[in-house]
Amino acid sequence: MQFQSTRDASHRVTLAAALRRGLAPDGGLYVPERLPPAEPERLAAARTMPELALHLLSPFAAGDVLESALASVTAEALDFPAPVTDIDQASTRLSVLELFHGPTAAFKDFGARFLAAALERLPRMKSERRTILVATSGDTGGAVAAAFHGRPWVQVVVLYPRGLVSARQRQQLACWGGNVRTLSVAGTFDDCQALVKGAFADPAIVQELGLSSANSINVGRLLPQMIYYAATSLALAKRDGGPPGFIIPTGNLGNALACIWARQMGMPIADIVLATNANRTVVDYVEGGEWQPRPSIATLASAMDVGNPSNLERLRWLDPDRAALRGHLDACAVSDAEIRETIGRDWREWGRAWCPHTATAAWVYRRLPAVRDGGRWVIVATAHPAKFEEIVEPLVGTTLPVPQSLAEILARPLFERQIAARPEELHEALLEHR
Repeated sequence: MQFQSTRDASHRVTLAAALRRGLAPDGGLYVPERLPPAEPERLAAARTMPELALHLLSPFAAGDVLESALASVTAEALDFPAPVTDIDQASTRLSVLELFHGPTAAFKDFGARFLAAALERLPRMKSERRTILVATSGDTGGAVAAAFHGRPWVQVVVLYPRGLVSARQRQQLACWGGNVRTLSVAGTFDDCQALVKGAFADPAIVQELGLSSANSINVGRLLPQMIYYAATSLALAKRDGGPPGFIIPTGNLGNALACIWARQMGMPIADIVLATNANRTVVDYVEGGEWQPRPSIATLASAMDVGNPSNLERLRWLDPDRAALRGHLDACAVSDAEIRETIGRDWREWGRAWCPHTATAAWVYRRLPAVRDGGRWVIVATAHPAKFEEIVEPLVGTTLPVPQSLAEILARPLFERQIAARPEELHEALLEHR
């Protein structure tokens, strides 16, 4: 199996090279040369998530240096649960896929830990440098920092938009020190992402620092995210006798794309509906409009404040004419007022507390057309609500319990440096600790 650039199909590399580089030299994103058909019967026999991951991901590592290490990678990375719980009070069949039980209480833990474990096992020379450069709109940076912290072979540099993440998200981004450096950028997430892409476009910087990415632009983040969609769809299809549909909060489109890839490989997944906040770029495109990136808008669901989602390039590669996706992929934008309304109502009626991002999916569920009422729907819960206590607690009228892993992070001191959204300031920060 090889991986090609979305912009040049003739540029092909191994899985290991795609993970190391993150972004293709032409600025494109790496995608597998094909999505191999899965064997649902074999996957359904897996007893654990690491075992299922090994079966599903093996074709992508075939012939690669990581092939023999894949079992240990999945065992290390996927050592926490992704439970599916039912909401019996809902008017139709409804479940919740809880992806917030990892070390940083967000779904990004799955991809970040897989990528760190995979890169750990790649051969390297003693003098080889590796720098992970990542832009985050909230949860990615914390998950990446936690996954790579303390690994002596790598430096991690995290960029986040100053003042546009929650207090607890900021704590998760900037509490590490050691081999993790956090840069607070005066700008938006799109500014942070542009700085990262600009650094990757500089061959001298890439070569000198051994730059790699841990954003969802790195295919190593997306491949493991297919696992929880595979596990959930197989279990629910067996129980219910039919494939479930998923409602997925999305910002940079990586989590949604992983679900689409899983369905393309043959997993029993029905319709997929994307829930965004007021940043409508994806919604307008899915509804049939042209791809029109725009400045991001700050919302309560801050991790989804993305005006130019990188993974749309992978979606367009998969289906450039949108023919195969039409009718089976929809998107809906949700306002801050609707997020607040949903958090309060679903706590009162269902006893469920949502983070602002998950609340967008819960709002969309209640607006599904009647024609879609027959099947089971799964709300994808992307983060623990305690990460956004300043938003959620006033709406539910109670104090939310803090997961132990999050409590430990909140007790750490902060380490961060402030920079402007200017390439020269990022370059200076990158070269500071050569």
